[in-house]
Amino acid sequence: MAKQKGKDKDPGRKLVAQHKKARHDYHILDTYECGLVLTGTEVKSLRQGRASLVDGFVQIDGNEAWLHNVHIPEYAQGTWTNHSARRKRKLLMHRFEIDKLESKSQETGHTIVPLALYFKDGRAKVEIALAKGKKEYDKRQTLREQQDRREADRAISAARRRQRA
Repeated sequence: MAKQKGKDKDPGRKLVAQHKKARHDYHILDTYECGLVLTGTEVKSLRQGRASLVDGFVQIDGNEAWLHNVHIPEYAQGTWTNHSARRKRKLLMHRFEIDKLESKSQETGHTIVPLALYFKDGRAKVEIALAKGKKEYDKRQTLREQQDRREADRAISAARRRQRA
């Protein structure tokens, strides 16, 4: 069967926002998919593809997980029912996941960061990760490995092109 161009890996998933720098700044230890408690204008704003996860983080407070500092701009056609752009939002997770995250995040250097915000089968979801901050030399090492991998791939593809010709 032919592969369709332009299709997402998961057909029911529509990506709204992604925090690409998180994978550069942190070692990702574990990821979780969570639901979000949102108001109507927040959902409409997300459906327009407007959000930013750059300063976002997750905090466990009173056996509940809260998403802080994620910027969802106000809905343009909203009236007095509009939401605050950077309000804290409750995450929908299982109790054992929250307990596990809380115990792990208490360790030194560990934090919980959002990686992606998307719609899955019409429901807003956020992918969060338990992460440990990278040192500056770790970041340089990661960039060096990526560059070496790219150069190797280029060399292999050039060799294949020469063989075909």
